[in-house]
Parts: sequence; structure tokens; C-alpha cells
Amino acid sequence: MTAYHFVGIKGTGMSALAQILHDMNENVQGSDIEKYIFTQKGLEERGIQIFPFSKNNIHPGLTVIAGNAFPDTHEEIEEAKRLQLPVYRYHKFLGELMNKFTSIAVTGVHGKTSTTGLLSHVMQGAFPTSYLIGDGTGKGVQNSKYFVFEACEYRRHFLSYHPDYAIMTNIDFDHPDYYRDLDDVFSAFQQMALQVKKGIIACGDDERLQEIQAKVPVLYYGFHEENDFQARNVVKSTTGTVFDVYIRNTFYGTFEIPAFGDHNVLNALAVITLCQYENIGIDVIQERVKTFKGVKRRFSAKNFGGQVLIDDYAHHPTEIKATIEAARQKYPDREIVAIFQPHTFSRTQSFLNEFADSLKSADKVYLCEIFGSARENIGNLTIKDLQAQIEHSELIDETNIKVLKKHESSVILFMGAGDIQKYQDAYEKLCV
Repeated sequence: MTAYHFVGIKGTGMSALAQILHDMNENVQGSDIEKYIFTQKGLEERGIQIFPFSKNNIHPGLTVIAGNAFPDTHEEIEEAKRLQLPVYRYHKFLGELMNKFTSIAVTGVHGKTSTTGLLSHVMQGAFPTSYLIGDGTGKGVQNSKYFVFEACEYRRHFLSYHPDYAIMTNIDFDHPDYYRDLDDVFSAFQQMALQVKKGIIACGDDERLQEIQAKVPVLYYGFHEENDFQARNVVKSTTGTVFDVYIRNTFYGTFEIPAFGDHNVLNALAVITLCQYENIGIDVIQERVKTFKGVKRRFSAKNFGGQVLIDDYAHHPTEIKATIEAARQKYPDREIVAIFQPHTFSRTQSFLNEFADSLKSADKVYLCEIFGSARENIGNLTIKDLQAQIEHSELIDETNIKVLKKHESSVILFMGAGDIQKYQDAYEKLCV
């Protein structure tokens, strides 16, 4: 019996895919760095073995699935090729796996993970649904009708997919280490649109998504009246958001979500649009969107003494702005303190002014050293360049984190795509 070996099994997509194959009764193992990463929890719960990287992990009888972050010169990949074992890149393997189901790709520069999580939660209320979420969560369900998965645009990896449906949340400029400009990003999404087999659900409030050409029906959702599915009468509170949905100006239903900010209304509207199109009953949709508890590292809040600590993946100016907006909705009477760790030098350089503008909407800003990546660990600027753009901002690290104690009764946002969690962990341990 073939066993699947994952090179870089703690990656968010890799961890989720490993969990799916395990749930489908496949023999799964993997390797990665020994440092603890939050994505390994689901692997450990399933008893999936995780080894330190070594070519000795590779032996006959394995099918190797390699994470996209690792070059062909990685010792395990080289050993697999020497033994003439099947070697798949993550996105290529996923592209083949989805053909067994009615597949729904969730893509967009922002909101992919939250929308994928919500869609999978809602659809499970109606049909057996397998899913792969970009927070490292995956589940393979026996006799699944649907496969809901997050499709990442980085390096055009999502062009390995030919899904039945695609939700497109937005088009924005990101990944400046790969994409030249916004037009280059749009070209990738346009190519993806031509690969969709049955239908596209796109945010009509996004000007670039309005330009998408497709061979299949495109349903638009958003706040504007021209959309096929429109959110109206939005009421925001400290417990969530209530809104009405109109389909081509005809009232469809009222929905309540335990989430905050306009971006979460749009995410929910995308899910409602897809589910209505697939004839899932409105009562199921209403009940399921109301009970969704969120995904990992997306506005994950905990009470800590008199403070509220929030862990969030926000690493782009648009996402930072949305996260601070959500915090103000849920905690309108509290001081909002932003702690931000920029992710990659190229992104920090490209969006220096935009990062500053978005962070200024917080009441107080602390900045951490720039987190380099496997593909880029040095740059032409430092965190002090961003600090200079934000008046009264301060630099922070694990040795002076106790300064946060003075913000009594505040909401403290730990934001970033690197290892920002270590700062929160250090603060919690200091205060125990």
C-alpha cells in the first residue's frame, strides 16, 4: 500500500491536505522543521507522524508531496527522485484530487481563509463536504459530494486547478516579490476564471472583478445595487452583524453573523450566493452562518485579565484596516493597540506608506522586526523606516514586551503572517 510523505507537512495547505488523505484512510506521514507551528495540532490529533527533515525519511513505496516553499534541491526531494518515486508539488496533487468531487475554489487576495471556513461550515449542514482551509485545517468526509478548498494566487499556483465553481473575493496588489503590478495580478485571475467549469461568484464591489471575462455564468454580490445578490439594512453591534439579502432587488432573507466589519458581511454574502445557487435551503444557510466560530488566526480573541488579546493574520494594509475596523465594532469603548510584524521585506517596501496609513487608525502602534521568509531574508529597509512614518509608534520585542501592561482594559491586536504569536506568548508568560 502506498504511503504519502509530505515534505513540509506543517505548511498551512500541506497540513490540511495531509489531514484529508488520512481521513480518506490513506497512510500519511511527513517531515518539517522541529519548531512548533500551530498547524501541527490537527496532524498530532490524528496520529500522523512528523519527522525532522532527512533524506533517510525517503524509501521505496512512498508517494512524495512537496511543499511549494522547498526547491528541487531539497535533500528529501532529491532522494525521492533518485529512487524514482512519484513526486508531486502540493498544488498539482490538489488539482488532481478535486476531480473526484463537485469542487468549489475560494480565491482572492484577501478573505480566502475566512470565506473557505464559512462555506465549508454551511455546506456541511446540507451535504457531506470535504474541505481544505488555509489555516491548516482539513477534513476528508466519506461519500463527499462537495470539496471546498482555498486556492492561493501566489506564483499563479491556482492555475493548477479547474474547479466547478470559484468564489472570487477581490483583486488587489500583493506578493510584490512575484507580481509586477495590479494588472499582472488581474491577468492571473482572468486566466483562472477561464478554467472554471460551472459558475463564478464574484464581489461586484471590486472594480477589477467586474472586468472578469468567463465562459460560465458570473453572479455578483456586494453592497451596491447593481449586484445580483445585495446586502442591505446592515445593523452592526458588539455581538455581530445582521443584514438583509436581496436577489435582483427581491427580498430573499435576513441573516445574522457573529462577526464584525464590512469584509465579513461580504464573505458571508459570497457563501449565501453560492449556496442559494446550489439550492441549499435558506433555513440551513441562516442557521449555519449564525453558528460559525471562525478560523484559526483570524480575529482570534481571548480575555486576558482586563485586556482582550486578538491574534490575526493581517499582513497587508487592506487587511490591517479591516481588522482594526472589526475591533472598533466589537469593542467600541476600548483603546485599540496594534502590534504589527511586517511579513517580507519586498511587501514592506512596496506598501510602506499604505501600512503607515492603515496602522494610524489604531490608538497606539507598536512595531516588531520585519519577518523574512525562506525566499527573502534581507532587504534594503528596516522596521525603523516604517516607524518614521507613524507618529508616536514604538519598537517592541520579546525583551520589552511588558510595556503592554500599561494599556489596561485595552484591545491588543497582534497582527502578522510571520511568527507574531511568539510576542503574544511572551507577553502572556510574563503576566502569569
